[in-house]
Amino acid sequence: MTLSFPPFSKAVVWLLGINTAVFLFLSAFGTRAAISWAYSNVGLVPARVVLPPFEVWQIVTYSFIHQGFGHWFWNMLALWMFGSTFEVSWGPRRFLELFFTGVVGAALTTIALSFAHVLSDPMVPTIGASGGIFAILMAYGIVFGENEIVMIPYPFLIKAKYFVLILIVVTVAFAISGGGSTAYLAHLGGLLFGYLYVKYAPTKSSYKSVSVSEWYYGLRNSYYRWKRRRAARKFEVYMREQHDRDVKFDDLGNYVPPDDRDKKNGGSKSGWVN
Repeated sequence: MTLSFPPFSKAVVWLLGINTAVFLFLSAFGTRAAISWAYSNVGLVPARVVLPPFEVWQIVTYSFIHQGFGHWFWNMLALWMFGSTFEVSWGPRRFLELFFTGVVGAALTTIALSFAHVLSDPMVPTIGASGGIFAILMAYGIVFGENEIVMIPYPFLIKAKYFVLILIVVTVAFAISGGGSTAYLAHLGGLLFGYLYVKYAPTKSSYKSVSVSEWYYGLRNSYYRWKRRRAARKFEVYMREQHDRDVKFDDLGNYVPPDDRDKKNGGSKSGWVN
């Protein structure tokens, strides 16, 4: 049996660095009042997200705060061991999308269950990157299910898909039993959203043809074309009612000279189209 460790890929290093910096800062300089403020304003407090003051940033920022060395260490270890594999294979963009899909998904699960009184009171803060970590673990079990991993600290191998299955069963068992102060049902939210991302998010080849930025600019251009057509129709009405002149524009909002109106595909060559 040979052991190999994953590389420290770029996005993973950034996440490790941010989480570690926050953890060390709160551990070294955080007074009880400062830590309480951080939990309430940067951690996830469901009531503060969906009710005034609508601190929606908490659905992301809560993942950068950890309580205690063990909470931070095991999350960061899993982030490195499993996350770097995805970043090397999928690239930093899709890896970050997967991670934050789990983070946001776990946050939404926590908010919904809190207001349903399944979890604790909506004013109780939730912290930690476990939602994103569980999304990565679920995705790893699906994509790299045949890979064998070492069950640290036990010296035996297990396929990733079986490891994730065991993880789900254990998480459900802890969730049913109450699980103490750990939000195991929120972990299940991370697992669910990790599964949904792998199954339904655009593949690597899709990003070559349709990116988020292209979608945004396409939507924006459609809006501007609609505004131009609307302005053209208003101008037609204005000229007809106020100046008794018949002015025409085509479906793209381009001015159609009188000589071109009888042409099937008429339109001014001087018009502009996005």
